[in-house]
Amino acid sequence: MIQVFIAGFQHETNTFAPSLADWAAFNRGDAFPAYIRGQAMQDHFTGVNIPVGGFIDAAKRHGWQLWPSVWAGASPSSFVTEDAFERIAGDILQDLQEALKQGVDAVYLDLHGAAVAEHADDAEGELLARVRGLIGDHMPLVASLDLHANVTRRMLALADALVAYRTYPHIDMAETGERAADLLQRRLRLRRREAVAVHRLPYLISLNAQSTWLQPAHNIYAAMADIDREHTSVLSFCMGFPAADFEECGPVLWAYAEAPPMAKAAADALNTLAAPPAQWRMDFLPAREAVTQALALAAQHTRPVLIADTQDNPGAGGDSNTTGMLHALLQQGAGQRYPQAVALGLLYHPEVAAKACAAGIGADIDVLLGVSVPTYAGMSDAPLAVRAKVLAVSEGRCVLKGPMMRGMTSQLGASACLGIQGVLVAVVSGKAQLFDREMLRTVGITPEAMKLIVLKSSNHFRADFEPIASQVLVAKAAGPMAADPADLPWRKLSPLTRTSA
Repeated sequence: MIQVFIAGFQHETNTFAPSLADWAAFNRGDAFPAYIRGQAMQDHFTGVNIPVGGFIDAAKRHGWQLWPSVWAGASPSSFVTEDAFERIAGDILQDLQEALKQGVDAVYLDLHGAAVAEHADDAEGELLARVRGLIGDHMPLVASLDLHANVTRRMLALADALVAYRTYPHIDMAETGERAADLLQRRLRLRRREAVAVHRLPYLISLNAQSTWLQPAHNIYAAMADIDREHTSVLSFCMGFPAADFEECGPVLWAYAEAPPMAKAAADALNTLAAPPAQWRMDFLPAREAVTQALALAAQHTRPVLIADTQDNPGAGGDSNTTGMLHALLQQGAGQRYPQAVALGLLYHPEVAAKACAAGIGADIDVLLGVSVPTYAGMSDAPLAVRAKVLAVSEGRCVLKGPMMRGMTSQLGASACLGIQGVLVAVVSGKAQLFDREMLRTVGITPEAMKLIVLKSSNHFRADFEPIASQVLVAKAAGPMAADPADLPWRKLSPLTRTSA
């Protein structure tokens, strides 16, 4: 029986963001499950829509025996601290040493691919190198990656196979874990590595432009299955996380196939579709204009209008605590026009959430809501000093039901719905982007009943919210996650990579 060692390390690093990913961040369990190790890891993720869950299911079909180690994930932020990385890597390597004594045959890692540690720009490459150093050159090593991975030459050289999501929002995470298992099976059958062909695109793609619900990504990713069938290949295209200041930040596509000509033909075919830069350019609305347009659209439609507050997306390094969009809503009287039918979330402010929960439903409380944070262009908008009514309180625990992470439990901590001049504000104690309707329901907000919803997210919200929406707008309120990569003060990025498409 084949024995496979499995582990996971997930972090998307915005090196321009204000908050570090320390050891505590990997243990909070807000947007990601808390640090987990051993058989509990395998039990926890079985049947869950994340890559390791898909790999576990595929392993059962193949009749493999699994050796579960660590799974560690933290909300996107600035650098992973050296302490956190070394603890995680140390536990994985300790478990791997024990597994090797028992005769493990292969290694699978559930990685993000865009982690930057304080002491290692290419954090996944560093982890892969340490694993390869233990297992030697000939043991199979495969890994799954997020679509936003910044795939380095080192990562490609160290792994026998890497495979990435094909959807953004990421609804195919478990499916990607299954593809990783298929690649491992191909590797075991061949008894050698497959050929690989790689293309790097010489520019950065805005996170918002990467949505596979929109063009051009929709058609490009849809074509991958046909190309794979024609060349018996396995393609991946990581559009990159365009806020990680290191040399190899940027989009990469690659193909595995049994023979080099097949891999090259597949990679070349995908590159022809993906490479033209003009197709990736995207326009954004200033905060005030986004609200003006949204209010006009709301008058014409019965279903909610959505505004993505993309530059404070906690799924991309923001802290989900800026107030630019809230100021814009209040300045234009959105709550007076549609009382209790305008919502904003999730606003991360544990102190205000705790105060609201202590005061109780129906209480009026004076709050200083939100935080002014450093951004690439200066400070974000000022906090909002206001009297708010507590409309609902919650412990913030909800089981996600949308296409992303369905079945996972989100731990938002003490949470409340505050009524502010007719606007419903979901205030939480756990940092997580708003991508599932259950996150609003947990504080008594019914998304389908809203006329206008502002979401601190870039694209993940589309999977569960767009089916109920009439229109989607993308706003550029002041925040730490630049919608346009060209706005960022790059220092390490390769001069061969232009700052945006």
